[in-house]
This record gives sequence, C-alpha cells and structure tokens, in this order.
Amino acid sequence: MNTNPVVLITGGGRGIGAATAKLFARHGYDVCINYKSDHASAEPVADEIKALGVNAYLLQADIADEQQVLAMFAKLDTQVSRLDVLVNNAAMMMPQMPLLEMDAKRINAILSCNVTGAFLCAREAIKRMDKGSIVNVSSGASRTGSPNEYLDYAASKGALDTFTIGLAKEVASKGIRVNGVRPGLIYTDMHRDGGEANRVDRLKSKLPLGRGGEAEEVASAIYFLASEQASFTTGSFIDVSGGL
Repeated sequence: MNTNPVVLITGGGRGIGAATAKLFARHGYDVCINYKSDHASAEPVADEIKALGVNAYLLQADIADEQQVLAMFAKLDTQVSRLDVLVNNAAMMMPQMPLLEMDAKRINAILSCNVTGAFLCAREAIKRMDKGSIVNVSSGASRTGSPNEYLDYAASKGALDTFTIGLAKEVASKGIRVNGVRPGLIYTDMHRDGGEANRVDRLKSKLPLGRGGEAEEVASAIYFLASEQASFTTGSFIDVSGGL
C-alpha cells in the first residue's frame, strides 16, 4: 500500500500551480492535479511528476460548480487513500477595466471561481483529512485593491484572506492548519488572461526589489506553510511580492 503523503492542487496544470505540483513531488508527495479544461498543459506536468518516482493523478473539474467538485473528490477517493494537503490555487482574472464597465456576469464569474471554489474544495478536503494543511493562494491585490484594473479580482482575494483566517480558527482543533500566500507580480500566463501579457515588465521597476517574481518562488512559500517546518503556524500569510 502506498504511504506517500498526498497533495491536491487546484489549477495545477500551469503557472504557480504547476511549479507547486513539481516541488511537492520532489519532496515525495503523490500529486493530484486539478484543471478546468486545459488538459494539454496539465498532462506534461503529470508526466514530469511521474518521472520523479511518485504518482500523479489528473482531476478535471470546474471548481466553481459544486457538482463537479463533488465528482472530483469522489474520483480522488478511488485513487488515493488519504489527503494531507490542499492548495487552493485555481483562480481566474478577466481583462482590465474600472468598476463602471463591469457587469454582474463578470463579477459573479470571478467570485464563483476565486471564492466559492475555494470554499467547496476546502470543505471536501477537510472531510478527508486526519490533521493536514490547507494553503490558499491569495494575491497582493487583496491589499492594494487593484483600482482601474482588477477590482473584482482583488476583492475576491480579500475574501479569500478573510476565509483563511476564519477557517484556520474553525478547524484548528482537528489538527488542520490553514494559511495563505499572497503573490505579487509573478511571471505567469494569468497576466495574459487579464489582457496584458507584459504587465510584470511594465510594473516591476516600482517594486522595492526591482524585478518580477517566478512561480517557483511562490511554490517555495506554499510548500513551507504546508510542511512540518510551519507546524505552529496557522491563520497566517506570506507575501511573495518583492516588497509590494
């Protein structure tokens, strides 16, 4: 019987999620990679993980849809016998615009993925955890508000921060820790999704460290919070934002 620890990473097929999946694999975890629709990106990540001598499982689901989340966890139950870590990484961003141009469809789509999805996945993960750790991937935008660009995205991440604090207190007696990581300007495809692929290069000079960050740097913070090195840490955050 396989006794490797198991991590589930939502949005694990690219960017920060993919970097996190590979890092956990290098530390001996079996990795469950959730993806919404981009199987072509997720499959090579799984292949790279398997080459490290651990197991990788691909789990397709739109985490904004409760029935798909339930189906994903039901499939997970058939493939692994434990769940040690959940990384709530999946999120969406839409093209830049001020609030005056936003409609309810856009706002609700952002909130459903970035907030409701994290709630649903955490709920199902907790049911399966004997102790364990949850790491929510928030954003530096939760503190800046991202005016005139991604106010809806920033607000969703602010909600995720509050969720992190409250859930940490709610499940502490179960031995489950809940923490958050707040990336800043990181070189990932999400900026392309947001309408400006070169956004990091445009803004990096304004950061105290004067450069954009890499997905692997965020992954390191996620792994630390999930690991026993952070065994007395819950309801806390690491900002990986170059001093933003």
